[in-house]
Amino acid sequence: MSLGALALLALVPILSVFLFLVLLKWPAKRAMPLAFLITVIVSFFIWGVPGNQIAAASIRGVTTALEVLLIVFGAILLLNALKENGAIHTIRQGFTNISPDRRVQAIIICWLFGSFIEGASGWGTPAAIVAPLLVAIGFPAMASVVVALIIQSTPVSFGAVGTPILIGVNSGLGESALVHETAANLGMTYDAYIRSIGGEVAIIHGIVGIFIPLFMVTMLTTFFGKNKSITEGLAIWPFAIFAGLSFTIPFALVANILGPEFPSMFGGLIGLAIVIPAAKRGFLIPKNVWDFDSKQNWDPEWVGRLKVSNAKPPRKISTFMAWLPYVIVGVILVLTRVNALPFGDWLKVVKINVTELFGTTISFTSTPLHLPGTILIFVSIIVYFMHRMKPDEYKRATKESFGTVVSAAPALLFAVPMVQVFLNSGVNSSGFESMPIVLAESVSQLLGDNWPAVAPAIGALGAFVAGSNTISNMMFSLFQFGVAENIGVTGSTIVALQAVGGAAGNMICVHNVVAASAAAGLLGKEGLIIRKTIIPTIFYVFLAGGIGFIILNGVGFNLGTIMVAIVIGIVVYAFSKGSKKRKEMDNYDQAA
Repeated sequence: MSLGALALLALVPILSVFLFLVLLKWPAKRAMPLAFLITVIVSFFIWGVPGNQIAAASIRGVTTALEVLLIVFGAILLLNALKENGAIHTIRQGFTNISPDRRVQAIIICWLFGSFIEGASGWGTPAAIVAPLLVAIGFPAMASVVVALIIQSTPVSFGAVGTPILIGVNSGLGESALVHETAANLGMTYDAYIRSIGGEVAIIHGIVGIFIPLFMVTMLTTFFGKNKSITEGLAIWPFAIFAGLSFTIPFALVANILGPEFPSMFGGLIGLAIVIPAAKRGFLIPKNVWDFDSKQNWDPEWVGRLKVSNAKPPRKISTFMAWLPYVIVGVILVLTRVNALPFGDWLKVVKINVTELFGTTISFTSTPLHLPGTILIFVSIIVYFMHRMKPDEYKRATKESFGTVVSAAPALLFAVPMVQVFLNSGVNSSGFESMPIVLAESVSQLLGDNWPAVAPAIGALGAFVAGSNTISNMMFSLFQFGVAENIGVTGSTIVALQAVGGAAGNMICVHNVVAASAAAGLLGKEGLIIRKTIIPTIFYVFLAGGIGFIILNGVGFNLGTIMVAIVIGIVVYAFSKGSKKRKEMDNYDQAA
């Protein structure tokens, strides 16, 4: 069978997900079981993957899905506890005091606070935390999920204290003698070489990421605003670019000076320290305040089950005490994920370790006390005592959270096993490479020297199917390095483009979408969400591919320069339209 024909067959599981979720708009709980079945059929009958391998991969997927569900449960439980005791009322008022403009609120909560949580935890935790938080302060559920997922991009490569680089890229390249030889020829140790790749990743992310806050608020006004206006989002471009730079500059500096562990955390914290005081002073913010239309005018598809009452809270909680639980979450996540500290090892003492499942090479390890979900549940218990909650209040929060997770479970319990069957298709009687590698090889043969332009897209594809930047990097880093060698370009840059694309793919990966939707109380709309988040994903991999091409081939009449020029032209036009709209709105306010 030709590589092209084999690649088309390998595409079938991915196309089935797009068909059911995006085109037919089926809910994930209906689409993913069928996509799982199709993946199993292709694996067994075409790839010749033995039944025990498929079963082992499926069980591993179920284990991962349960861990994701625990994160969702913990995030919702913490939010519901804060809702029951009145802390959410204080948080909502606090953001109004910073700025009543919903665009500003989205940038602060998602782009900066969310990036910090990503740096500390990873696992899709930021979207699961910030999406319900946005709902709680008055955002439509679908808008909350979309903007929460858009920030699952720039900070992701350094999520969970650098895991996608230190484990993903490291594991992907570690067994190659050629990579070690390349590092030695450059006068570097292998560890230093991996960290230098992390530095390149941060620079590329830093350039693309400048535009993500603007992209986020423009999506907000275009799809969820009263006027469905793209220019109402573009009108805040000076502040959005300022917020982008406030994160990406320290982010890139930390990655290149200190290494991959802390860029997202430090970038988020430094960004918060810069942007919040600026927002309070109205720095670069239009005089016209943007808000959603009245709730009764919202499209029913935007509204989820998570409800937050505007009634007087049961007790008055100070701003400090209201935010303290999230501060505690961040601190515990950092303390338990920095390898130099002993706390993570203490939590990893409780370990579930399964090796050679069903006689295969598939193994998995779970450390339940170390999971972000467990930490979120623990903090919710702290909240019970700290905010002096009544037993009935915590009981209601727990019951509501459990109901939401049960609703989300069917989708995740099939989505993640489907991914694992797809990834583990390399063990087979046909002699074929695994399905993702077949796809990548076919694209490589088709594009040749133009490969750098699409290297990020391969990373994004890996994250879409695997649900993880780390796994995408493990799967494709060595392949990307080999392609670089074949076309005579720098391997580290191609691997960096892989990592950047792998981060961007988190915006559309099914289990992130399901988890964030469940946390916001919005189920059955996953396809509609992916239809929206695929727009910034395409932008991200397109611009990153153009930048990577220029890094490797220079500026000139080439594909990379054309790609970047297209983006620059669109950005300049967007700034022009935004400035014009801003002036119109300010003049209207003055006339009124």
